[in-house]
Amino acid sequence: MGSVSGGDSTARPKTTLSAGGPGAGVRKTARAGYHARVIQPRFKATLEALRDAVEHVYGQRLVTLAAFGSVGRGTASPESDIDLLLIVRELPPGRMPRVAEFERVEELLSRHPDTTVRALSRNLSAVFKTPEEAEAGSPLFLDMLDDARLLVDRGDFFRRRLQRLRRRLEELGARKIQQGDRWYWDLKPDYQPGEIFEL
Repeated sequence: MGSVSGGDSTARPKTTLSAGGPGAGVRKTARAGYHARVIQPRFKATLEALRDAVEHVYGQRLVTLAAFGSVGRGTASPESDIDLLLIVRELPPGRMPRVAEFERVEELLSRHPDTTVRALSRNLSAVFKTPEEAEAGSPLFLDMLDDARLLVDRGDFFRRRLQRLRRRLEELGARKIQQGDRWYWDLKPDYQPGEIFEL
């Protein structure tokens, strides 16, 4: 069985990817119902406010803003994190400077007149990538093939990136295997020991 390695584009057997975030671990989990495409009403206003705040802070540098995970699947509870992918031009190097810039978004949302928006936006969990980093790929994108809700996607940048990933998975014969309320990817069913392949 082939699976995703800790690197972004090279796969080896028995390495795992956590559903919780980038760089975490091989088997990833998700609740059943990940094909849901309807944003739950309690999150709709929050995502709209979030989109406005992100566009205000990043301006024309913003390429893509996507919600994924339980919010994307339509299975989130009020306590769930709102998992976000931001693809932004000219991001500073390193996670901490990127988080510091995103704090301006959180500050805007903390002053929103809607109390539900203020409450839900305390649970933001953001991943930041430049367009070049997104083009290089990430195991995290496997989470987004079915779950991503594109709130902003200029020039269909990320939609096209996911389409290329889906085509590559088809070439590999990859299978998404459901086991109860969990699932994982068998990326290359005919994997041979020592074989290296790219997504």
